[in-house]
Amino acid sequence: MSGVAPGDYVVIAWRAPCGTCRSCLRGRPWYCLDSLNARQPMTLADGTPLSPALGIGAFAERTLVAAGQCVKVDPAARPEVAGLVGCGVMAGFGAAVNTGGVSRGDTVAVIGCGGVGNAAVAGASFAGARTVIAVDLDARKLEWAKGFGATHTVDAGTEDVVERIKELTGGFGVDVVVEAVGSPETYRQAFLARDLAGTLVQVGVPRPTMTIELPMIELFGRGGALKSSWYGDCLPNRDFPILIDLYLSGRLDLDSFVTETVTLDDVEEAFTRMQRGEVLRSVVVL
Repeated sequence: MSGVAPGDYVVIAWRAPCGTCRSCLRGRPWYCLDSLNARQPMTLADGTPLSPALGIGAFAERTLVAAGQCVKVDPAARPEVAGLVGCGVMAGFGAAVNTGGVSRGDTVAVIGCGGVGNAAVAGASFAGARTVIAVDLDARKLEWAKGFGATHTVDAGTEDVVERIKELTGGFGVDVVVEAVGSPETYRQAFLARDLAGTLVQVGVPRPTMTIELPMIELFGRGGALKSSWYGDCLPNRDFPILIDLYLSGRLDLDSFVTETVTLDDVEEAFTRMQRGEVLRSVVVL
């Protein structure tokens, strides 16, 4: 595939639409069933095969990807923030804007305000939502959410999430709920916090063993849509440059997602801090 050359400033995508599968041919490349990856396997110097995560394997000084996974963006963007567009920021922003279809005047709730959730907050705010409600157990994350455009916050540890969201929306519930945790409890909260015919977008990844039960009369009676958002239903070669341009024009604050920069040797400690909720994103700098 052409379009990239040595020295280009790129963001690597873990989905690169093939253009020929049945989803691509039906005009839905964000659901591509045969995403492009490098055909040549990665190996160590001694020939030991490697399994690059998500077809990227970027926790390394070098990696091997298909040309279609490389999306050229404006080199004026700091690499620390440009790299975030390739996964978490795109997933959250796209969950609100692409999958949820948030538009001017909508009311939105985001449950779970880590890196992906706060990107959804930013996306909903950018799309013109008049009310953006951030929900989390961590006061620090709720404070971060205000910086990304949340108009209200709900402490899930001390407040009834569903009732509080309804109070903030005149008793109705919100038009769009983005569930960015991936647990049965938060999914149920999201389901019940919608207005009639509202949309629930699940972008939080659950464990394979998790299940949920919902009353069928509620599924029918509330109507609306229950959606899963994969990678923010994005087209990398379309959406990555847009997000970078929004950042460079001062309309999307990507700098605030970078809590710290670390070296490869510091990755394990950085994961521990992430699990403790102390950071939004730790960026590895080589």
